[in-house]
Amino acid sequence: DVQLQASGGGLVQAGGSLRLSCAASGFTFGDYAIGWFRQAPGKEREWVSCMRSSGGSTGYADSVKGRFTISSDNAKNTVYLEMNSLKPEDTAVYYCAADPVVVTPCSLQAYDYWGQGTLVTVSS
Repeated sequence: DVQLQASGGGLVQAGGSLRLSCAASGFTFGDYAIGWFRQAPGKEREWVSCMRSSGGSTGYADSVKGRFTISSDNAKNTVYLEMNSLKPEDTAVYYCAADPVVVTPCSLQAYDYWGQGTLVTVSS
């Protein structure tokens, strides 16, 4: 049974940092498309970042470029989202996603597997 478990969310002051983790079970990363999305209260879900678990280029939404970094540790079957210089507008529930069919560029990727989300709250 494929599962993605996101964690690492919390309350942080503006300018602070958090690292989100997404642990996968039921499959091994191998060559998967991995993505992070977020959904703020009252807003639609938006794409944040993506990568290919086997390596290669990454993708970032303009709103997080230069502040967020996506990475993976395939030995741990875990993907990370390092978030720095956080802003109040980064407040949202963050979701990780994965798919065995890799699309390039990853910003156009669709995902079959989704985690349950972790809440990030940035106070001003």
